Amino acid sequence: MLFGLHWNTTGGTLAFVWSILPILLIGLKVTVEATVLGFLLALVLGLIFALLQSVKLRIISWPFRFVVEFLRDTPLLVQLFFLFYVLPGFGISLPAFLIGTLALGAQYSAYCAEVYRGGIEAVEHGQWEAAQALNLSRWTTYKDIILPQAIPRIIPSLGTYLVSMIKDAPLLSAISVLDMLAAANIIGGQTYDYLIPLSMVGGLFLITTLIVSYLVNRLDRWLPKSGIPLK
Repeated sequence: MLFGLHWNTTGGTLAFVWSILPILLIGLKVTVEATVLGFLLALVLGLIFALLQSVKLRIISWPFRFVVEFLRDTPLLVQLFFLFYVLPGFGISLPAFLIGTLALGAQYSAYCAEVYRGGIEAVEHGQWEAAQALNLSRWTTYKDIILPQAIPRIIPSLGTYLVSMIKDAPLLSAISVLDMLAAANIIGGQTYDYLIPLSMVGGLFLITTLIVSYLVNRLDRWLPKSGIPLK
C-alpha cells in the first residue's frame, strides 16, 4: 500500500501494471512539482547572479562568481545531504520537499546564470552605446533593450537544463521525498519485482521529457530571434 492505494500481484502482469500506474503517476506529480518550482527559482536566481557578476565593482561581482562556481562544481547530492542533515544542527529544519526544491533551484541557477551571461554578451555592443546615448539607466537598458533581445537566443539552452533537471529530480528520493522513483523502489522491494515498476518509471520519464522538449522547441520557434516586442 502506497499513497493510500493498493497494487494487484495476483492478476497477472497487466493487472499489476494497471494497479501501480496510479501510484507512479502520483509520484510523477511530485517530480513535476519539484522540477517546476526548482526551475522557476533557477531562472530568477540565475538572472540575478548573471547581472551581479557583470557589475564592474569586484567587491560585488567576485563573491557572486564564487557562489556560481561553487554551485556548479559541487554535486547536487552533496548539496541535498548538506541541507537535509546539516541545517537541523543549526536549528533550521525544513520539509524534505522544500529542501529538494531549493537544492535543485540553487544548483541550476548557476547553469542558468552562465546561459544568461552568454545571451547578454551576444547582444550587439551598439545596443549598449545607443542606450547610453539616450541617457537610459542601466536597469532600463537591461529591462527594455538587452534582455528582450537575449532571452529568445537562450531558450534552447534553458530548455536543455529544464530536461536535465527533470532527470535529476529522482535524487530527491535520497532525502525521503516520495517521488516516482522512490515509489517504484518501494513497490519493487515489497513485490520482489523491480523490472516492471522501474521500466514504467523510465517510460514515464521519457514521455515527460519528450513533451517538455517539444514545448521548448515550439516556444523557440515562436519567439522572434530579433527580440521580444516591448509593446
